[in-house]
Amino acid sequence: MMTNPRRHVLSVALILFLPALGAPKPASIRGAGGLGAPKPASIAGAGGLFGTPAAQSSEEEPPREWIDPDTGHRVVRLSDEPGSQSLYFHQNAYTPDGTKLVITTPTGLATINLKTRAIEKMVEGRVNLIMTGRKTGQAYYVRTGAVYAVNLDTKVAREIAKLPPHGSVATVNADETLLAGTITEGTVPGAPESRGRDSYPGKGSMMERRLAARLPMQMFVLSVKTGEVHTILRSTDWLNHLQFSPTDPALLLFCHEGPWHKVDRTWTIGTDGTGLTQIHHRTMNMEIEGHEFFSADGRQIWYDLQTPRSEVFWLAGYALADGKRTWYHLERSEWSVHFNQSPDGTLFAGDGGGPSSVAAPGNGQWVYLFRPQLLPDRTDRALLNAKELIQPGVLKAEKLVNLARHDYSLEPNVTFTPDMRWIVFRSNMFGPTHVFAVEVNKSRGGL
Repeated sequence: MMTNPRRHVLSVALILFLPALGAPKPASIRGAGGLGAPKPASIAGAGGLFGTPAAQSSEEEPPREWIDPDTGHRVVRLSDEPGSQSLYFHQNAYTPDGTKLVITTPTGLATINLKTRAIEKMVEGRVNLIMTGRKTGQAYYVRTGAVYAVNLDTKVAREIAKLPPHGSVATVNADETLLAGTITEGTVPGAPESRGRDSYPGKGSMMERRLAARLPMQMFVLSVKTGEVHTILRSTDWLNHLQFSPTDPALLLFCHEGPWHKVDRTWTIGTDGTGLTQIHHRTMNMEIEGHEFFSADGRQIWYDLQTPRSEVFWLAGYALADGKRTWYHLERSEWSVHFNQSPDGTLFAGDGGGPSSVAAPGNGQWVYLFRPQLLPDRTDRALLNAKELIQPGVLKAEKLVNLARHDYSLEPNVTFTPDMRWIVFRSNMFGPTHVFAVEVNKSRGGL
């Protein structure tokens, strides 16, 4: 998603002009309360024009916590080191006991204790973090062409295997016996560098060229025990966004990458290469869907659906057991780049969208909480296709954090903590990227 230069200049001008309007600066709070047992927080900044903490100089540390004056929800900064990031929305970052969050920092990997907020360095040096294992709680990462796992209690790392030439690994299965990744044969010339950004100038044309190149690819699984690599799919489609089911160690979800209106995006496949299944079939011109993810229990696949692009917005679900479909409608202003679901399946969250998103103009820059509501089922059971009909519903939105000053070239990527009390996200609203969390329920401290 490219940033509109004129809007960017206007946003910067407004931010710089705010102090002249008398907007108060947020007070930096150093509360000792952890995520598990927070102490009531006072307001750290009453807002200004956008109702968010006022811009700070690069030398000034962002506030440790505040209550968002527009929403009444408590927000805390979890990271200490500027440039720290939480993981992509579908990569598991939490240990099985729910006590620790794994993040990346400019100098390595670290954990955050969700009760005390204590930060502990696990791996020194920049690495590519894959995810946290759902069984053992080890953090899996790639460094210099090899996959490693680090024990978060002992900080002892071990090499699992060397990656195949031109290969990358994206996910670890539920019982931590397999990793999955892809091999790409060839490159697309002239591709711009992302420089760590999710959206950047030239990304759209790069994706067009990459799709048109039809580069041969392989999807493979790698044994954690032996390091053996087995190819399970060969394709000239652009294979991406691999993710294992959180509960079924033999099921993979992936996408055909590219401009969404040109690809049949969402698929599943077994780790033995069988059962290749297309999850969503488009029915109209310019219909798009993507940013797929599993529910926590592994029974559902959820994805962003637009019928057509930029006009009608849904969060769509597919039940793996019987193919039943549920579509939750949401307003343009509440659409999000990424959605996520709470561990118990009762709530959703979204990270909003920037001024150049598919929902612009009118999309909101917020962290959202969504409460799903199914519409009454008045289906005539005598219909021959009654079981094939989509169950409609709506998402009731609540705003949690004002992200008016967040630059969406970095996507916030919301995730629920295991106890569902907080939603973790990353943001550059104060300049450098940091990891934050917002309380799902409004703070007892009030406004």
